[in-house]
Amino acid sequence: MAELIDGKRISKEIKDELKEKVAAYKAQGIEIALAVIQVGQDPASTVYVGNKKKACEYIGIKSVAYELPEETTEEELLEIIDQLNKDDSIYGILVQLPVPKHINEDHIIQAIDPKKDVDGFHPQSVGALSIGQPGFVSCTPAGIIQLLKRSGISIEGKECVVIGRSNIVGKPMSLLLLRENGTVTICHSRTKNLKEVTKRADILVAAVGKPKMIDASYVKEGAVVIDVGIHRNAENKLCGDVDFDSVEKIASAITPVPGGVGPMTIAMLMNNCVEAVEIRNA
Repeated sequence: MAELIDGKRISKEIKDELKEKVAAYKAQGIEIALAVIQVGQDPASTVYVGNKKKACEYIGIKSVAYELPEETTEEELLEIIDQLNKDDSIYGILVQLPVPKHINEDHIIQAIDPKKDVDGFHPQSVGALSIGQPGFVSCTPAGIIQLLKRSGISIEGKECVVIGRSNIVGKPMSLLLLRENGTVTICHSRTKNLKEVTKRADILVAAVGKPKMIDASYVKEGAVVIDVGIHRNAENKLCGDVDFDSVEKIASAITPVPGGVGPMTIAMLMNNCVEAVEIRNA
């Protein structure tokens, strides 16, 4: 039976460390503030935004909320971002995605000052990651690295396979594993003989977006399996991209859904907000 990688415990550990750093900054007269912008009332987005506000409160970061109506124009949203870019009291700007269809997501991401891009989505942040320069890293992949490290799982020299090539998870995940000296393969919808590739993995990261697609037939005995997916099944229960029941029997370690990768994303967002102080002064 696989060891359970407990994202709730590890994320709390990180948030407690950040709480101390925030208190130390406050003692120096620095108050960190995060601006969170939500356009429209997407139910999942509302839950995420609520969780982010709670995390800010827990570690002592000021949260400034902008809850905008669905019909907000791209120009109006860009105007708010421009004001926040110029506001020295704001250390991080986060626009909750997805935005309504009439707003161009790329325009919004690119409008955020890279020194306030706590989501790590700006092309400058992505470019810095790809050439090993300092900058913000996308929160979910950064959280996965922390899950592995804090569970005592070494990445160096390991065969790492990432299933999925999204800009938010798959691509930055592969770059971070590479940075930790893993040997990295990225798989996607056009990959031939997918099972042959995934069965080579010492560390398998599933970010495929299909419920329970990755069963035991994809996994090498003793592999570490990280499940990035989050879905609701027919019984309305949360499940991931990995068929937990079958994979747990052969993996050496596995993340559950919920309680694995999810809590880490918000912990690393908080970490980016705290790092924003150093990035601003770099």
